[in-house]
Amino acid sequence: MFAEPWQAQAFALAVKLSEEGHFTCKEWAAALADELKAAADRGEPDDGSRYYEHWLTALERLITAKGLSNPAAMHERKQAWADAYRHTPHGKPVELGSAIDTDRLDMDTPSPPR
Repeated sequence: MFAEPWQAQAFALAVKLSEEGHFTCKEWAAALADELKAAADRGEPDDGSRYYEHWLTALERLITAKGLSNPAAMHERKQAWADAYRHTPHGKPVELGSAIDTDRLDMDTPSPPR
């Protein structure tokens, strides 16, 4: 079902946030439908290869709309993860360093490179 671990993590995060009442299933479905329509309007192929990228974009927009995080914090977290995996030796677990203020950031899920 998932080609890469980040896809499963994005899926699980959406499910968990919905279960915790941060948004309804109807709100989630609308956000994802909007993103898929926007992708189609941009002329992107509908072959499923980018489905979880669209999933993640919809989730980020919904998280922002609900005030759970903001684009700057999510961008900073993505950059921290990217820096961490670039500096982690092959075969070792990727961990965020203590230099980042994780109490201030809401997103723990790494995202795909864009």
